[in-house]
Amino acid sequence: MSKLKQQTVIIADADADYLDWASRHLAAPTIEIITTTRSDQALKLFTEKRADLLITDLGLSPFDGLELIKRIRQNFPNAVVLLTGNLSSTNTVIEATRLGAYDVLRKEAVSFDLRPTVEQALQAAEQMRLAADEQLEPQPQPVSSDLIIGNSPAMQDVFKLIGRVAHADAPVLITGESGCGKEVVANALHQYSRRAGRDYIAINCAAIPANLLESELFGHEKGAFTGAVSQRIGRFEQCNDGTLFLDEIGDLPAEVQSKLLRVLQSGEFSRIGSNDTLTSNVRILAATNKNLEKEVEANHFREDLFYRLNVVRIHIPPLRQRLEDVSILAEHFLNAIAKHNMGRRLQLSPEALLHLEKYDWPGNVRELENTLQSACVLSTGNVLMPKDIPLGAVPRRQGQSQADGQVDATNLSPSILDQAAALILKAAEQENLSPIFVAERELIRHTLEQQNHHPGKTAKILEITLPSLRKKMVIYNLELPENSDQ
Repeated sequence: MSKLKQQTVIIADADADYLDWASRHLAAPTIEIITTTRSDQALKLFTEKRADLLITDLGLSPFDGLELIKRIRQNFPNAVVLLTGNLSSTNTVIEATRLGAYDVLRKEAVSFDLRPTVEQALQAAEQMRLAADEQLEPQPQPVSSDLIIGNSPAMQDVFKLIGRVAHADAPVLITGESGCGKEVVANALHQYSRRAGRDYIAINCAAIPANLLESELFGHEKGAFTGAVSQRIGRFEQCNDGTLFLDEIGDLPAEVQSKLLRVLQSGEFSRIGSNDTLTSNVRILAATNKNLEKEVEANHFREDLFYRLNVVRIHIPPLRQRLEDVSILAEHFLNAIAKHNMGRRLQLSPEALLHLEKYDWPGNVRELENTLQSACVLSTGNVLMPKDIPLGAVPRRQGQSQADGQVDATNLSPSILDQAAALILKAAEQENLSPIFVAERELIRHTLEQQNHHPGKTAKILEITLPSLRKKMVIYNLELPENSDQ
């Protein structure tokens, strides 16, 4: 551990075995570790000890870890808190970060991430001691429904960033490919902001003709142009004190860009056909699938407007770079489809899930949702098989990293591949499974044995993420020996 003065760490978890492991894992001469299984006791201990760090699990009683963070941060605004847990709801990550959690760790990653995260958190706690106390701003009530979904490290970072910037009024630029979920991120930013009870309006700048977009945003007076038979209130007036989401901002016409810049600079605008100056307190969220830096270089987008919008940037990675999210997204969509149609809830077979995870998803999350909707409509059974899920013939990109969850066997020698092919075909025929299913299962099994059943080393050899490996081990019913180094 870092060489710091004596510091106190409180660990709250309902699992006594975990508390014992964590205490030993974090033991250091400069750290006093106190453990408890109850949230009320953790709150009391933190108050009495003025601890430097609290590590709390989500599943505590008599109140959960989120409520514990809230109560502690209300009384001690500079408190440094880590949340751990089996985080089935991505709302939890956003909410914990919004409440002031230093970081959020999934339980399956704790054995790898806990110690370095604690070192950083204790350094932050020491710095906090030297800084003046800051009061928390009033926070809105948490949103109950899941807005965005993802277990991948990349999406966990997105959730944490949403939690950190949602309360601010600064513009946010959301970037990413079409269909990756930019609008749901914008919606989450609004729902977790102080403006959550006010209007939220989304406008697609590419879907409205240029001659109508200015009127849509700023309004017009009666007779301002042909067809203006009455006064019209624009979105900036309608959305006062709320949030305005400008999707596809890269397609904003040049004449509208200058007016938008004026609003961002001064909060002032005028309706078309009027000399009156109006003001509006609107938070601007913008999204684009274009490279705005290149658009600026090509003189297609105003540089000064770009910098006004790009105060905070949230980039959403494409689905092909986080294929470990496919399973949880698929489950979410299947549940939503069944609920919407009030029909049967279809299940994904293991082979169908692998079928989805091997696809490139050029249309990202939107394509996944549409594909599952189509499969549910056309399926005649209760379990979706690969044949029920027709995917587009899109090849995987050349040079794409296999770290997105796919096992790469291209480095194996031809002789090994020939031997493996014969065994795979025989096993597939005997078990009535697809050769691809059996091939990946046996490759993982063989690599685990070579690496003495060490998951971390196995994932590295196969060039997949550790969460992807663990998920595939569940699918293939591959268990680690009791004496393995987990």
